[in-house]
Amino acid sequence: MQNQVEVLADDMGNVVRLSKNNPEYSFIRLGYKSVSIGKGGWLRERNLTTLIMGTTENLTSYAKNLGKTLPGKIIAIESLEPFNNTNPDRDLKYAGDTGIICCQDGQPIYRKTEYTYDVEAQDILIEHTNGDAIRAANESSFELDKSKIKKATTAEAFGLKSDDTTTDETEDVNEMEVTEEEVVAEVETEEEEVLEEETETFEL
Repeated sequence: MQNQVEVLADDMGNVVRLSKNNPEYSFIRLGYKSVSIGKGGWLRERNLTTLIMGTTENLTSYAKNLGKTLPGKIIAIESLEPFNNTNPDRDLKYAGDTGIICCQDGQPIYRKTEYTYDVEAQDILIEHTNGDAIRAANESSFELDKSKIKKATTAEAFGLKSDDTTTDETEDVNEMEVTEEEVVAEVETEEEEVLEEETETFEL
């Protein structure tokens, strides 16, 4: 099933959303819904979001010609190498609300979404190998309040001590000039994207 990409406005109807730290930068949020049949015949509903980033001037001009939808699709891209060397933890792939980082042979998996005009483009996914730890966390989560589950840092996920006392991984560094990467970071807390791949790889 092929669906178009939606242009998602904020609560005030604004398509171009200004950076909170620097109004010279902005972003447009896109949404994509589709249905597919995955491994083992599981019907899978997908609800992905991604961002188009740029200067406020360029995006405002671009948005004038935008309708409610765009051609193309949004795909998920996974990698064993971080997408952001400045803040690699930002793109770690977590297994739902467990706080467990998906890994392949001990290496953390990083994940991002991307808009493309190519309707034939496919997700680039990496199969995780720490399913036992994820299943154990899912079983124990029935006895815990999900709102109290803390996502582990990279060090904690591998049983290492961490001196990182930052509780908000999307916290911006005020001393640094705002870049497009920081625009992504500041809206991370708004993301409600679900890792659909877990639906078919994690046992019910």
